[in-house]
Amino acid sequence: MPSLKDLKNRIDSVTSTRKITKAMQMVAAAKLRRAQDAAESARPYADRMSAVMGNLASGAGQSDSAPKLISGTGSSDVHLLIVATAERGLCGGFNSSIVRLAKSHIEKLQSGGSKVKIITVGKKGREQLKREFSDLIIDHVDLSDVKRISYNNAKSISDDIVGRFEANEFDVCTIFYNEFQSVISQIPTALQLIPAVFEESDDVAGDFYEYEPDENEILTELLPRAMTTNIFTALLENGASEQGARMSAMDNATRNAGDMIDKLTIEYNRSRQAVITNELIEIISGAEAL
Repeated sequence: MPSLKDLKNRIDSVTSTRKITKAMQMVAAAKLRRAQDAAESARPYADRMSAVMGNLASGAGQSDSAPKLISGTGSSDVHLLIVATAERGLCGGFNSSIVRLAKSHIEKLQSGGSKVKIITVGKKGREQLKREFSDLIIDHVDLSDVKRISYNNAKSISDDIVGRFEANEFDVCTIFYNEFQSVISQIPTALQLIPAVFEESDDVAGDFYEYEPDENEILTELLPRAMTTNIFTALLENGASEQGARMSAMDNATRNAGDMIDKLTIEYNRSRQAVITNELIEIISGAEAL
């Protein structure tokens, strides 16, 4: 049975931990508002870009002159996976859910005989994937010094991917991230970047658009920008999801610390009462002996 001093030290330790988790929860709540606003503001632009690209792609079809970024290499032997996670932990299952989806995809590809290459964005995903797939990781993007994700961060990643694709290093590229829904809900998502896949817009007016120059020339110019937009959107969604997950995790940790303090306090009081009772018994027994 722990002594009174041990119980008192443990109560003080858990109380200090609760102060830290509460502070982290408040910081995450403040960052969440900015991150959520950024993610939600980017969605209409990304959706409209996807709609325009969908109309262009449907017009270009599978012609021989179609850009390689949308027509592909004609093969799917080599897959490049971009696994985007957080630079820091203490955010519940945020990082693990992305890595779990990526691992499932890797195992499926390998079982089908495909070769897999991995580029990690964020330290936490790299740490988890390195345990099993260290030989597949070909590069890592460190964003630990970036306080606020910008379009330029996404562009540098996009330019590297396009350069590798033009050098025939892979056939298919997919990015993995968490799509923000709410503080308690983030959805692990896999989005294919190359060959580019766009949903055709339901806007009937799109059938009457005439493009000058033709669709293929416009696609050649816009496809890299559309891919950068998708990566930028994924990073923003990840940022909001990370702060939401951290806020929820720290709230749970604070509640658990409070429950633990209550239990330890009860145990401390009972032990203290037992010590006092024993001392009284000893005093009474000594007095009776006299």
